[in-house]
Amino acid sequence: MSDIHIDTGAEDGGRSVARTRAVMDYLNDLPYDLDAVIVTGDIADHATPSEYEAARKLLTSRHPLLTCPGNHDERAAYREHLLGEPPSTAPINISHTTDRFVLALCDTSVPGEDHGRLADETLAWLSALLADTPPTRPVLIAFHHPPVPLHTPYVDGIRQFDEDRLADLTARHPNVTAFLAGHAHTPVATTFAGRPLLVAPGVVSTLRLPWEHQSSPSHHVHRDLPPAVAFHALDASGRLTTHFRPVPAPLPTA
Repeated sequence: MSDIHIDTGAEDGGRSVARTRAVMDYLNDLPYDLDAVIVTGDIADHATPSEYEAARKLLTSRHPLLTCPGNHDERAAYREHLLGEPPSTAPINISHTTDRFVLALCDTSVPGEDHGRLADETLAWLSALLADTPPTRPVLIAFHHPPVPLHTPYVDGIRQFDEDRLADLTARHPNVTAFLAGHAHTPVATTFAGRPLLVAPGVVSTLRLPWEHQSSPSHHVHRDLPPAVAFHALDASGRLTTHFRPVPAPLPTA
């Protein structure tokens, strides 16, 4: 899941909280235990302490749950009020290892900017993680910003740049199975560096595609469509299959 954009301000009217709660209730009610739930960024809308504290309560799951920052997040507040760690502006990178695969959640946020980039520190962290992972164990690399254009101008201008460095690193590790991203507020399946790149739908809203009707250039999101999630199934052969699923719940639209 991605882009929950928790907003505790009066103008939001509880909408972002209600939509996120519906998704979490849906996931927690599943009859099957998930290996992990990944939230690929934009946890808070304005990076305030109250937004992160609300998100921390909402993102409570019987499944292992991991997050990474997006361009709406702020590292120090994220660490302190979401993760319960001392505040720091260093990149927030998290790994999750199971006996079948490894998840690497990389921080592509650039402080003060909307576009994304993997810092040298993050690339070094990822390189060490890949080197320490058995070559037969699949690795899924997740981050907020997609590293390729998605043919959506609003998002493409603030995507992840300097992506060749990531492509060069992962070319040396054939066990990298796929890349998972958010940021685009629409489900997308494409490729990057010869692997699948799978973009999760937005929880708070859905992006209007350039060929869809818009009443004005600023009318670029659907607020009335339901939130959705992506389910990734990794089988014993290492093949990844993804299902995009809207959450079947009545939700406020304003």
